[in-house]
Amino acid sequence: MPFSLLNLKAVSPEIFLILLASFMVLADRVIAVKDLFFWIALVGTALAWWLCRGVVGMHFVAYNADAYGFFLKTVFLLSLFLSVLISPVYADRERFHFGEYYGLLFFAVCGMMFMASGMDLLVIYLGLELMSLSIYVLVALGWRDARSLEGALKYFLLGSLASAFLVMGLALIYGLTGSIALPQIAHALTGKTSLPVVMAIVFFLVALGFKVAMVPFHMWVPDAYEGAPTPVTAFMSVAAKAAGFAAIGRIFLLAFAPAHIAWSQLLIPFAVLTMFVGSILTVVQTNIKRLLAYSSVTHAGYILLGIIAGTKESLSAAMLYLLIYAFMNIGAFGVVVLLQKESGVGEDIFEYQGLSKLYPLPALFMLIFLFSLTGIPPTAGFIGKFYLFRSVVHAGYTGLAVLAVLASVIAAYPYLRIVMLMYMKDPEREISLAPSPSLWVALTLSALGVILIGLYPGSLLSSALYSVF
Repeated sequence: MPFSLLNLKAVSPEIFLILLASFMVLADRVIAVKDLFFWIALVGTALAWWLCRGVVGMHFVAYNADAYGFFLKTVFLLSLFLSVLISPVYADRERFHFGEYYGLLFFAVCGMMFMASGMDLLVIYLGLELMSLSIYVLVALGWRDARSLEGALKYFLLGSLASAFLVMGLALIYGLTGSIALPQIAHALTGKTSLPVVMAIVFFLVALGFKVAMVPFHMWVPDAYEGAPTPVTAFMSVAAKAAGFAAIGRIFLLAFAPAHIAWSQLLIPFAVLTMFVGSILTVVQTNIKRLLAYSSVTHAGYILLGIIAGTKESLSAAMLYLLIYAFMNIGAFGVVVLLQKESGVGEDIFEYQGLSKLYPLPALFMLIFLFSLTGIPPTAGFIGKFYLFRSVVHAGYTGLAVLAVLASVIAAYPYLRIVMLMYMKDPEREISLAPSPSLWVALTLSALGVILIGLYPGSLLSSALYSVF
């Protein structure tokens, strides 16, 4: 469909997010009631999802608001909604400018949405840059803590390098095919898997591998996750990862589909390394934010298996896993925020010792999220892994599925270690909570999501399968 002003309706959710984010950033200087921005962010997130739902099926040359994009936008907006809910108590304590903080979150999600629906490499690149620049600043918002500035600087430097690889890949593929539109690239590459094509694929693999924390491009993850404000860590651990996989799905399974055999074989060792390096390094962590950082590396390895398999079943299982990951990971970070009365407090896993005896409900929430991250039934984490690994086996990659199960066994130790500390040890120090009604709402919603998807996954799996292009 040729572009016209009528096509702007297809990008109305993104336009809405940009306008609302700009308003919050500018109004922050004149509106004294800072809690107002919290409610604007919550209502704005719900309205953005409603707008996304209303434009499904609309498209033009460089943008396609299809069911695939809508499902992943739901993951982004769910992550944003939960992250906003866990933010007020932390943001108030660290004296954030609320309008700037929520505005940057909205700018980041807008970039993610362009990545999910872009049908043109340039649109995907611009979305990636908008997301990345916003998150660089968000990581540095805790500038009073040197770890925040260190994490932001490392993320920025390595992220800039990754962007350069993406531009090189874009230029090379344009030189080879004469187009940057994904369908035209696929048509031009049919039956032409040459060395320059493989080189272009490698450039894209490096750039997007950085965004999803694929080994060996994961070096920024522990420092950025540890240094960032905890609500920002929760948001970027899910939404930024989902955006990276959204772009990988579009580019590799659409534009590079004719070269699937070549890039899938290239991706296998990276996926295996990602699963095992992440799970092994998780075992030795005592800082819970670094532990969850390396855990996110491991989960990226699992999701990569769904991309490698390249079937509709495997891609839909990977998309479902991303949705489940939003509930369980942001929920876990929500408990961390609950225990953070001041900077640095509540990050050592030994501070969770005896938590169940002092505060049974937060301990129960953490138990649910850790069991789900481990993959213990009947939680959603088990369902996600079951469908994902099953789809990999159905695609003929049984060996990869076995390796994924082994990595899951290794990764279970640090999660169950925290459960043991909470339930089988007596408290040795005073534990206090940071009370926040919105935080309790976020924890309750996350726990319900983990349990209900674990018990009734059918409709969501059908939606994910329907959303595959």
